[in-house]
Amino acid sequence: MVNEIILSGPHKSFEDIKKIDDNSIEYWIARELLPLLGYRKWEKAEEVIARAARACINSGQDVDNHFHRTGKMVKIGSNTVRKVRDYKLDRYACYLIAQNGDPKKTEIALAQTYFAIQTRKQEVFEQLPDIARRLFIRNEVSDHNKKLFKTARQSGVTKFGLFNDAGYKGLYGMPLLDIERKKGIKKGELLDRAGSTELAANLFRITQTDEKLKKDKIQGDDSSSRTHFMVGGKVRQTIKEIGGTTPEHLSTEKHIKEVKKEIKQLEKIERKKLEGKNKSKS
Repeated sequence: MVNEIILSGPHKSFEDIKKIDDNSIEYWIARELLPLLGYRKWEKAEEVIARAARACINSGQDVDNHFHRTGKMVKIGSNTVRKVRDYKLDRYACYLIAQNGDPKKTEIALAQTYFAIQTRKQEVFEQLPDIARRLFIRNEVSDHNKKLFKTARQSGVTKFGLFNDAGYKGLYGMPLLDIERKKGIKKGELLDRAGSTELAANLFRITQTDEKLKKDKIQGDDSSSRTHFMVGGKVRQTIKEIGGTTPEHLSTEKHIKEVKKEIKQLEKIERKKLEGKNKSKS
Protein backbone atom coordinates (compact mmCIF):
# COMPACT_ATOMS: atom_id res chain seq x y z
CA MET A 1 0.00 0.00 0.00
CA VAL A 2 1.26 3.51 -0.85
CA ASN A 3 0.21 4.68 2.61
CA GLU A 4 2.80 2.39 4.21
CA ILE A 5 6.32 3.81 4.43
CA ILE A 6 8.07 1.09 6.42
CA LEU A 7 11.66 0.53 5.36
CA SER A 8 12.36 -2.78 3.70
CA GLY A 9 15.65 -3.45 5.49
CA PRO A 10 16.20 -3.79 9.24
CA HIS A 11 18.60 -1.87 11.48
CA LYS A 12 18.63 1.26 9.34
CA SER A 13 20.14 4.43 10.80
CA PHE A 14 20.16 8.10 9.83
CA GLU A 15 23.65 7.60 8.38
CA ASP A 16 22.60 4.51 6.40
CA ILE A 17 19.91 6.39 4.51
CA LYS A 18 21.82 9.66 4.07
CA LYS A 19 22.57 10.54 0.45
CA ILE A 20 24.98 13.00 -1.19
CA ASP A 21 24.00 15.02 -4.25
CA ASP A 22 26.21 16.21 -7.11
CA ASN A 23 27.16 19.32 -5.12
CA SER A 24 28.36 17.19 -2.17
CA ILE A 25 25.34 18.25 -0.11
CA GLU A 26 23.85 15.62 2.15
CA TYR A 27 20.10 14.94 2.09
CA TRP A 28 17.45 12.46 3.20
CA ILE A 29 14.31 11.14 1.49
CA ALA A 30 11.17 11.62 3.58
CA ARG A 31 9.70 8.15 2.94
CA GLU A 32 12.96 6.62 4.18
CA LEU A 33 13.45 9.00 7.11
CA LEU A 34 10.00 9.11 8.73
CA PRO A 35 9.82 5.38 9.60
CA LEU A 36 12.99 5.88 11.64
CA LEU A 37 11.09 8.55 13.57
CA GLY A 38 8.32 6.12 14.43
CA TYR A 39 5.86 7.12 11.67
CA ARG A 40 4.53 4.21 9.66
CA LYS A 41 1.65 5.99 7.88
CA TRP A 42 2.31 8.64 5.26
CA GLU A 43 -0.60 10.87 6.39
CA LYS A 44 0.91 11.21 9.87
CA ALA A 45 4.34 11.74 8.38
CA GLU A 46 3.08 14.56 6.16
CA GLU A 47 1.51 16.27 9.17
CA VAL A 48 4.94 16.41 10.82
CA ILE A 49 6.59 17.60 7.60
CA ALA A 50 3.96 20.36 7.29
CA ARG A 51 4.58 21.57 10.85
CA ALA A 52 8.33 21.57 10.21
CA ALA A 53 7.86 23.49 6.95
CA ARG A 54 5.79 26.14 8.77
CA ALA A 55 8.54 26.45 11.37
CA CYS A 56 11.02 26.92 8.52
CA ILE A 57 8.91 29.75 7.06
CA ASN A 58 8.47 31.36 10.49
CA SER A 59 12.24 31.41 10.95
CA GLY A 60 12.57 33.47 7.78
CA GLN A 61 14.00 30.69 5.63
CA ASP A 62 13.00 29.85 2.06
CA VAL A 63 11.15 26.59 2.59
CA ASP A 64 11.88 25.36 -0.95
CA ASN A 65 15.61 25.44 -0.22
CA HIS A 66 15.17 22.87 2.54
CA PHE A 67 12.00 20.90 1.68
CA HIS A 68 12.16 19.95 -2.00
CA ARG A 69 8.94 18.27 -3.10
CA THR A 70 9.44 15.28 -5.37
CA GLY A 71 7.74 12.00 -6.18
CA LYS A 72 8.24 8.47 -7.40
CA MET A 73 6.31 5.68 -9.06
CA VAL A 74 5.30 2.74 -6.85
CA LYS A 75 3.34 -0.44 -7.48
CA ILE A 76 -0.14 -0.53 -5.97
CA GLY A 77 -1.33 -3.75 -7.55
CA SER A 78 -0.68 -6.17 -10.34
CA ASN A 79 0.69 -4.23 -13.32
CA THR A 80 -0.49 -0.96 -11.75
CA VAL A 81 1.69 1.95 -10.65
CA ARG A 82 0.95 5.28 -9.08
CA LYS A 83 2.99 8.41 -8.44
CA VAL A 84 3.30 9.21 -4.74
CA ARG A 85 4.52 12.37 -3.06
CA ASP A 86 7.90 12.49 -1.43
CA TYR A 87 10.39 15.09 -0.22
CA LYS A 88 14.12 15.63 -0.52
CA LEU A 89 15.15 17.03 2.86
CA ASP A 90 18.39 18.74 3.81
CA ARG A 91 19.89 18.53 7.29
CA TYR A 92 18.04 21.63 8.51
CA ALA A 93 14.70 20.25 7.32
CA CYS A 94 15.36 16.96 9.13
CA TYR A 95 16.28 18.89 12.27
CA LEU A 96 12.96 20.81 12.12
CA ILE A 97 11.01 17.60 11.53
CA ALA A 98 12.62 16.03 14.59
CA GLN A 99 11.85 19.13 16.65
CA ASN A 100 8.20 19.07 15.53
CA GLY A 101 7.67 15.33 15.96
CA ASP A 102 5.83 13.53 18.75
CA PRO A 103 8.04 14.04 21.85
CA LYS A 104 6.65 10.84 23.37
CA LYS A 105 8.37 8.78 20.69
CA THR A 106 11.82 7.47 21.64
CA GLU A 107 12.79 7.68 17.97
CA ILE A 108 12.10 11.42 17.97
CA ALA A 109 14.42 12.00 20.92
CA LEU A 110 17.19 10.10 19.13
CA ALA A 111 16.59 12.10 15.94
CA GLN A 112 16.65 15.39 17.82
CA THR A 113 20.03 14.52 19.28
CA TYR A 114 21.48 13.27 15.99
CA PHE A 115 20.40 16.19 13.80
CA ALA A 116 21.15 18.80 16.45
CA ILE A 117 24.71 17.48 16.74
CA GLN A 118 25.12 17.35 12.98
CA THR A 119 23.78 20.90 12.65
CA ARG A 120 26.02 22.15 15.43
CA LYS A 121 29.05 20.45 13.88
CA GLN A 122 28.32 22.15 10.58
CA GLU A 123 28.02 25.51 12.34
CA VAL A 124 31.45 24.97 13.89
CA PHE A 125 32.87 24.00 10.51
CA GLU A 126 31.44 27.16 8.96
CA GLN A 127 33.04 29.23 11.69
CA LEU A 128 36.33 27.41 11.12
CA PRO A 129 36.41 26.95 7.33
CA ASP A 130 40.14 26.14 7.25
CA ILE A 131 39.63 23.11 9.50
CA ALA A 132 36.74 21.81 7.42
CA ARG A 133 38.68 22.33 4.19
CA ARG A 134 41.77 20.67 5.62
CA LEU A 135 39.85 17.59 6.79
CA PHE A 136 38.12 17.27 3.43
CA ILE A 137 41.32 17.57 1.37
CA ARG A 138 43.21 15.20 3.69
CA ASN A 139 40.56 12.54 3.09
CA GLU A 140 40.75 13.18 -0.66
CA VAL A 141 44.55 12.81 -0.58
CA SER A 142 44.22 9.51 1.27
CA ASP A 143 41.63 8.15 -1.17
CA HIS A 144 43.52 9.22 -4.30
CA ASN A 145 46.84 7.99 -2.94
CA LYS A 146 45.31 4.52 -2.75
CA LYS A 147 44.18 4.84 -6.37
CA LEU A 148 47.64 6.03 -7.45
CA PHE A 149 49.37 3.09 -5.79
CA LYS A 150 46.91 0.71 -7.43
CA THR A 151 47.67 2.28 -10.82
CA ALA A 152 51.40 2.15 -10.08
CA ARG A 153 51.14 -1.54 -9.27
CA GLN A 154 49.38 -2.12 -12.58
CA SER A 155 52.21 -0.16 -14.24
CA GLY A 156 54.71 -2.67 -12.90
CA VAL A 157 56.02 -0.62 -9.96
CA THR A 158 57.67 -2.79 -7.33
CA LYS A 159 59.82 -0.20 -5.53
CA PHE A 160 57.03 1.86 -4.00
CA GLY A 161 59.32 3.71 -1.61
CA LEU A 162 61.37 5.11 -4.50
CA PHE A 163 58.24 5.80 -6.55
CA ASN A 164 56.65 7.74 -3.68
CA ASP A 165 59.85 9.67 -2.95
CA ALA A 166 60.17 10.69 -6.60
CA GLY A 167 56.89 12.60 -6.38
CA TYR A 168 58.02 14.42 -3.25
CA LYS A 169 61.36 15.29 -4.84
CA GLY A 170 59.56 16.85 -7.77
CA LEU A 171 57.09 18.85 -5.67
CA TYR A 172 59.32 19.80 -2.71
CA GLY A 173 62.71 19.82 -4.42
CA MET A 174 64.04 17.28 -1.91
CA PRO A 175 63.38 13.71 -0.72
CA LEU A 176 60.78 12.99 1.96
CA LEU A 177 63.39 12.44 4.72
CA ASP A 178 64.83 15.92 4.14
CA ILE A 179 61.34 17.47 4.05
CA GLU A 180 60.56 15.95 7.45
CA ARG A 181 63.85 17.21 8.87
CA LYS A 182 63.31 20.71 7.47
CA LYS A 183 59.79 20.90 8.92
CA GLY A 184 60.84 19.31 12.22
CA ILE A 185 58.20 16.59 12.09
CA LYS A 186 58.27 12.87 12.77
CA LYS A 187 58.67 10.25 10.08
CA GLY A 188 55.44 9.59 8.21
CA GLU A 189 53.70 12.73 9.51
CA LEU A 190 54.04 15.01 6.46
CA LEU A 191 50.52 14.82 5.09
CA ASP A 192 48.94 14.65 8.55
CA ARG A 193 50.73 17.86 9.54
CA ALA A 194 50.15 19.68 6.24
CA GLY A 195 47.73 22.60 5.92
CA SER A 196 45.03 22.80 3.26
CA THR A 197 47.26 24.63 0.73
CA GLU A 198 50.04 22.06 0.99
CA LEU A 199 47.54 19.20 0.87
CA ALA A 200 45.94 20.68 -2.25
CA ALA A 201 49.34 20.76 -4.00
CA ASN A 202 49.90 17.11 -3.09
CA LEU A 203 46.40 16.17 -4.22
CA PHE A 204 47.08 17.70 -7.64
CA ARG A 205 50.42 15.85 -7.84
CA ILE A 206 48.75 12.55 -6.98
CA THR A 207 45.74 12.82 -9.31
CA GLN A 208 47.78 14.05 -12.28
CA THR A 209 50.38 11.31 -11.85
CA ASP A 210 47.60 8.74 -11.74
CA GLU A 211 46.14 10.12 -14.98
CA LYS A 212 49.55 10.29 -16.68
CA LEU A 213 50.44 6.68 -15.86
CA LYS A 214 47.12 5.49 -17.27
CA LYS A 215 46.96 7.75 -20.30
CA ASP A 216 50.53 7.10 -21.49
CA LYS A 217 50.45 3.41 -20.47
CA ILE A 218 53.73 3.86 -18.62
CA GLN A 219 55.39 0.67 -17.41
CA GLY A 220 58.26 -0.17 -15.06
CA ASP A 221 59.83 1.27 -11.92
CA ASP A 222 62.14 3.77 -13.61
CA SER A 223 59.60 5.21 -16.08
CA SER A 224 56.87 5.45 -13.42
CA SER A 225 59.17 7.17 -10.93
CA ARG A 226 60.37 9.63 -13.59
CA THR A 227 56.76 10.41 -14.40
CA HIS A 228 55.95 11.01 -10.73
CA PHE A 229 58.99 13.28 -10.39
CA MET A 230 58.07 15.20 -13.55
CA VAL A 231 54.46 15.79 -12.47
CA GLY A 232 55.57 16.92 -9.01
CA GLY A 233 58.05 19.30 -10.65
CA LYS A 234 55.33 20.75 -12.91
CA VAL A 235 53.13 21.46 -9.89
CA ARG A 236 56.10 23.09 -8.14
CA GLN A 237 56.84 25.25 -11.18
CA THR A 238 53.22 26.39 -11.38
CA ILE A 239 53.31 27.42 -7.71
CA LYS A 240 56.42 29.51 -8.42
CA GLU A 241 54.95 31.10 -11.55
CA ILE A 242 51.84 32.34 -9.73
CA GLY A 243 53.93 33.68 -6.84
CA GLY A 244 52.90 31.05 -4.33
CA THR A 245 54.95 29.56 -1.50
CA THR A 246 56.64 26.29 -2.35
CA PRO A 247 55.42 23.52 -0.03
CA GLU A 248 58.70 22.98 1.85
CA HIS A 249 58.35 26.53 3.19
CA LEU A 250 54.72 26.19 4.33
CA SER A 251 54.26 25.94 8.09
CA THR A 252 53.04 22.74 9.69
CA GLU A 253 49.66 22.37 11.36
CA LYS A 254 48.33 20.44 14.33
CA HIS A 255 48.27 16.69 13.61
CA ILE A 256 45.06 15.73 11.83
CA LYS A 257 44.35 13.08 14.48
CA GLU A 258 44.28 15.80 17.16
CA VAL A 259 41.84 17.84 15.07
CA LYS A 260 39.52 14.84 14.67
CA LYS A 261 39.80 14.13 18.39
CA GLU A 262 38.80 17.71 19.23
CA ILE A 263 35.79 17.48 16.90
CA LYS A 264 34.69 14.21 18.54
CA GLN A 265 35.08 15.88 21.94
CA LEU A 266 32.90 18.74 20.74
CA GLU A 267 30.26 16.26 19.57
CA LYS A 268 30.37 14.56 22.97
CA ILE A 269 29.85 17.87 24.77
CA GLU A 270 26.95 18.83 22.50
CA ARG A 271 25.37 15.40 22.96
CA LYS A 272 25.51 15.75 26.76
CA LYS A 273 23.93 19.20 26.54
CA LEU A 274 21.09 17.86 24.42
CA GLU A 275 20.57 14.85 26.67
CA GLY A 276 20.40 17.21 29.63
CA LYS A 277 17.77 19.32 27.88
CA ASN A 278 15.72 16.23 27.01
CA LYS A 279 15.81 15.01 30.61
CA SER A 280 14.67 18.37 31.92
CA LYS A 281 11.70 18.31 29.52
CA SER A 282 10.57 14.83 30.61
